Amino acid sequence: MLRKLVDHKKLDHSLVSLLIETYPHGYGDDDIIIFKNLNGEIIETVELKTADTIYLVKISKSLSNFIANFEDNVEKELEHNTINALEEADCSEMQLDLDSDSLEKDIE
Repeated sequence: MLRKLVDHKKLDHSLVSLLIETYPHGYGDDDIIIFKNLNGEIIETVELKTADTIYLVKISKSLSNFIANFEDNVEKELEHNTINALEEADCSEMQLDLDSDSLEKDIE
């Protein structure tokens, strides 16, 4: 099986979802894998398994915050996307109204 060391910021959406499913309430001491990299720096990771790869996701304060705030972030993103979609729909309706108004003037 392939092993990859990766920062959580570089995970694609499917791996982020798997990370959240694997650690829905965060990770504990038993989940942490510690090793030294080639430069002798101590690296702490959590394991994330897929069918063909084991990802070692680097632990940082931002990972802890990311997991803890994931649901809030998803809700905010969905709300933002919904607002944008509504604004685009309103603009389309306004454009249709303008087009129909100009057609009526042309007919007169």
